[in-house]
Amino acid sequence: MEDSTPAKTPMATTTKLDQDESGKKVDITHYRGMIGSLLYLTASCPDIMFAICLCVRFQADPKESHLIAVKRIFRYLKGTLNLGIWYPKDTGFDLIGYTDSDYASCKIDQKSTSGSSDQITYIFIKPLDEATFSKLVSELGMLNLST
Repeated sequence: MEDSTPAKTPMATTTKLDQDESGKKVDITHYRGMIGSLLYLTASCPDIMFAICLCVRFQADPKESHLIAVKRIFRYLKGTLNLGIWYPKDTGFDLIGYTDSDYASCKIDQKSTSGSSDQITYIFIKPLDEATFSKLVSELGMLNLST
């Protein structure tokens, strides 16, 4: 990886990962270790979250095509070592996230691969009034354990 060329994006726009039944199997332990390392980095590099979550789906039976996608994420990180998010202590700031839903991009089950992450993000970064909290709990099917 040291001699590899940095990638400009974590995943190519034309990449459509599937189960790749006929693909060559790779070492599961090595693949899961790479995924775990990448998941750790998502706190300061949220731009890799989508690509990682797509690769996480194939941890049970990873193939060479999945490993190539994971290595591309590492190549992207190699080229963006000076980028990240710093969360200042005791200062008020608003973190606003945007999502672009693509409901048919998943070749396996044709379900949304981005879902309602903007609502989930909103829950964790903003204090909510009781009405908004109740609405999100009912929409997302969450349990309210405080009552």
